Amino acid sequence: MTKEKTNTTDLETMRHSMAHIMASAIVSLWPEAKLGVGPAVADGFYYDIDLGDNKLSEDDFARIEKAMIKIINEKQPFTKQIKPIDEAIAWAKSSKQPYKEELLNDLKRAGTTVAKDLDKNELGTITDGETKTDEVSFYQNGDFVDLCRGPHVEHTGKVGAFKLMRVAGAYWRGKESNPQMQRLYGVAFATKEDLNKYLQRIEEAKKRDHRKLGKELDLFVISDLVGPGLPLFTPRGTVLRDELGNFSQELQAKYGYEKVMIPHITRSDLYKASGHYDKYPEKFTVTSEESTDEFLLKPMSCPHHAQIYVSRPRSYKDLPIRYMENTQVYRDEKSGELHGLSRVRMITQDDSHCFCSPEQVAQELTNIVEMVREMYTVLGMEFRAILSFRDDEDKYLGDIKTWEQAQSALEETAKAQKIDYEVVEGEAAFYGPKVDFMVKDALDREWQCATLQLDFLQPDRLNLEYTDNQGNKQRPVMIHKALLGSIERFLSVYIEHTAGKFPIWMAPEQIRIISVNQEYGTTSFAEGIVDQAKKLGLRIGFDNDSESVGKKIRKSEQDKVPYTLVIGPKEVKDGVVTPRIRGDMAVIAVHPELGIDEFLKTVAHEVKGRVTKSSL
Repeated sequence: MTKEKTNTTDLETMRHSMAHIMASAIVSLWPEAKLGVGPAVADGFYYDIDLGDNKLSEDDFARIEKAMIKIINEKQPFTKQIKPIDEAIAWAKSSKQPYKEELLNDLKRAGTTVAKDLDKNELGTITDGETKTDEVSFYQNGDFVDLCRGPHVEHTGKVGAFKLMRVAGAYWRGKESNPQMQRLYGVAFATKEDLNKYLQRIEEAKKRDHRKLGKELDLFVISDLVGPGLPLFTPRGTVLRDELGNFSQELQAKYGYEKVMIPHITRSDLYKASGHYDKYPEKFTVTSEESTDEFLLKPMSCPHHAQIYVSRPRSYKDLPIRYMENTQVYRDEKSGELHGLSRVRMITQDDSHCFCSPEQVAQELTNIVEMVREMYTVLGMEFRAILSFRDDEDKYLGDIKTWEQAQSALEETAKAQKIDYEVVEGEAAFYGPKVDFMVKDALDREWQCATLQLDFLQPDRLNLEYTDNQGNKQRPVMIHKALLGSIERFLSVYIEHTAGKFPIWMAPEQIRIISVNQEYGTTSFAEGIVDQAKKLGLRIGFDNDSESVGKKIRKSEQDKVPYTLVIGPKEVKDGVVTPRIRGDMAVIAVHPELGIDEFLKTVAHEVKGRVTKSSL
């Protein structure tokens, strides 16, 4: 037994040690507990636990935290032990820890416990053959011993501040036929101050929850009759979808992308030819009354766009050819994973595909990055790029020289555009390198939204060709791109980013008129403003209810309308208005009176310019 000799106090190590402390506390309270795995994760840690018929709830958190604090205050050293693999398996059996025994059997048989790297039919099976792992490490604090490769902090007193957050069900190793364990989550930070800041962000995130705001602002609904994961967008929510989709296509059109349209179902033969059929188990099958063909609701659009490309002979003079489409795809996601707009079964993508020669790749990539930059600058969101490249493994399709040229072009584009990026080797798809654009929201959370993917496989599988300047047949490079990604998922991010305070160009209702009274002169004057606004393409509402003016103003504020006009005798007499400007848009505290024409034309100009601040 050796004392862990490390000065590592980084957050991941602290959080991993905190998972052990939590497991130690749980075993002290429930000695019969059977333990799964307990890794560090973003912002904290969790442990998968089997307590038999005992079900944890938030009512148990206080005493678990009390037991954890006791262990922390005792400053128990983390000590490392090395055991031969067979001795480790014997330990798991004698300790009545079947999940640890399964992991150890996998280590012995296959040298890994990563489920995705193992044959699912062999998980946890005993081997009589060659031993792939001779020995394994354990860590002990106090009386608690756990299978673990480490590292850990020096002792339990060096783990910072923590709080238990929630408990959820989780199938052991993600397999539905396995027992369902209880996954207890906690958060941990280096200091109490950092923990409090995080908890404040969590409270703010609850207020901004897109499901909550979606209901309050009348943006979308989920109907049990329609089904989970199939949101229905109201007129107000549809405005958001349309404005985002139109913005995406407007940007793409500037760079030569042309609209196409494809059906929502297709023969399964298309996906078998493209190679997607076996890659998407979440597919929806469609039965035809008139045909024996197998049809599918489309889970992606790229093979369809490729069929448009291949429909006629192409010359190098035609390239690049660029198609774009805002279209729905359908994936039969597990019901337990569906969540508001962020995980749905009908996904609207601002999907596009470019077919070009290898020599044209660099310029096309530059164009895409410029589009991403313009879009997220207008949306007021910072982003960085993750470049996923190939490594030295022999699992990639396509010519190595083409790969190297494409990867070099991607990195040079990132440098030239001065965007924050990182290269991750070994994370490329087997058919081409990709870029994920990680967007940061107002709560400093990162979301993967925009993406581009080079594809050297589909042109070959679908026999895409062009004739080069020597008269020879060549394969084009196919570039997949989405600026928003899934519009539903992006909306879930953007609603929470803005807290529902949408910029003027996107706001479902840009102006609201409030009447002081219901007299004919007031109503007629207000309706005249409504008519003028609509002629300028503005979205305007008229609240002529008999409620008090104060109550109607509060309602407009709750609905987060950018501009509110109160119309009474003075406004009717003078023909001027004093707009009330939503707080996040206002630049000056006192706003002058304006003529109706001037006000409406100013707002129309702001909408056209997609501004975030008022110019009034």
